[in-house]
Amino acid sequence: METVIPGLYASGPAPLPFAPSLHIRAFLLRRDQGNLLVYAAPTVVSEAAAVHDLGGISRHYLGHWHEASFGCELAATFGAPLLCHENERGSVTPKCSVDATFSSRSFLDDDFELIPIPGHTSGATAFLWDSGEHRCLFTSDSVYLQEGGWVAALLESSDRASYVESLELIRGLDFDVLVPWAATAGEPCHALTDQADARRRLDAILERLRRDQDR
Repeated sequence: METVIPGLYASGPAPLPFAPSLHIRAFLLRRDQGNLLVYAAPTVVSEAAAVHDLGGISRHYLGHWHEASFGCELAATFGAPLLCHENERGSVTPKCSVDATFSSRSFLDDDFELIPIPGHTSGATAFLWDSGEHRCLFTSDSVYLQEGGWVAALLESSDRASYVESLELIRGLDFDVLVPWAATAGEPCHALTDQADARRRLDAILERLRRDQDR
């Protein structure tokens, strides 16, 4: 596992099968209350020894159902319960067993917030983690990194109006590290930011979506 910032570790990159120029990762959040794994990637199992050395995994969260294609072997390897938004359960369960779901904005302990952001999929979820030094926002691929820029992923099945509302919600969050599921191969898997920078980048995405573009 690669250290991203203190307490946050990234799995090795793996190409996204339908978009190989993008690489996906899962991220381990090291916490006194129990480590969390966010997203899923096929490289995590091969890094099991490193994961165990860091304290294992107490819960595994998916940001949306597309990640389930890479998540089932993780449950067998680490024994951590798998959680996703209730709207994603029907698409996740043919691939992986879901142990619990959530449906609204809520906290785990006092440092990890679950924030539904429908649009990319109906149950797409962001996670906001206060590491003590940074506030890390995990957006799966509702917002991801492409050649250094922040972009959206509006699919034919996505809901544009909900996507816009969710991006407006994200725009109001306080975070200084963006940690998406996907980023351009060979480039950083996260982006350091501040409130002004994040709002400028999100405003650019919102403008494109309102002009009927898909990124």
